[in-house]
Amino acid sequence: MSVLIVIPARYASSRFPAKPLAPLTGVTGLKKTLIQRSWEAAKLVSNVDKVVVATDDDRIRGHVEDFGGEVVMTSSEHRNGTERCAEVADKFPDFKVFVNFQGDAPLTPPWFITALIEGLDLSPDAAMATPVLRTRPETLAKFQDDRRNDRVGGTTVVVDNDSHAIYFSKEVLPHTPIGFGNGGLPVFHHVGAYAYRRDGLKNYMSFEETELEKREGLEQLRFIVNRQLVRCVEVEDRGQEFWELNNPEDVDRIEHILKVQGIE
Repeated sequence: MSVLIVIPARYASSRFPAKPLAPLTGVTGLKKTLIQRSWEAAKLVSNVDKVVVATDDDRIRGHVEDFGGEVVMTSSEHRNGTERCAEVADKFPDFKVFVNFQGDAPLTPPWFITALIEGLDLSPDAAMATPVLRTRPETLAKFQDDRRNDRVGGTTVVVDNDSHAIYFSKEVLPHTPIGFGNGGLPVFHHVGAYAYRRDGLKNYMSFEETELEKREGLEQLRFIVNRQLVRCVEVEDRGQEFWELNNPEDVDRIEHILKVQGIE
């Protein structure tokens, strides 16, 4: 099974302009940009044939090439990373599986992606697979704090009995009152990575953009609205904290984690 990891990257961002080029300081004091750290994290995944950054911006292209990464230039008309991955898939007809590795998630452990690829392979009826993580109390508290302060933090997902996604949201779902904790019903943190088959991407591009995905800002809802199965693959953090860079306030969080994990 030939696998291509695609890291979509765009310069413009309403919450964090020029986010891919934001510097992050590791344990040794070395500064590397968000996109470089994400590319290095993607390169740690085993059994992957190729890793590329997909962008429409020459500033990102030049920077990625400077640190030795491979770039695929894509249309500026894409509304999200999945559409950008679909264009990349058209340019690489020999690959069967395409992994969307988020360019703002440099803390993604390699075993998350390995499990994701395996989960898609074991789910022939699914159009797409994505990893989910049971939130720890401290992570849940951060989600709730972000929402109280009107910040867009992590994404949560509700699943059915067959581990297929029912709904994704930037709200904390299912509703969990402050101080309630996870109780007997976990809150699943959606890890922003996807594995698609080629046909899944073709189907996605044939669907119209939906009102739900526009409101939530979550591209994967287009699959659910159009009754395409999305397999959620539960992964374990193995004691490694995971967080995405969604807002400028997240820089300090991520730099702290880089230093705790000893990443230069």
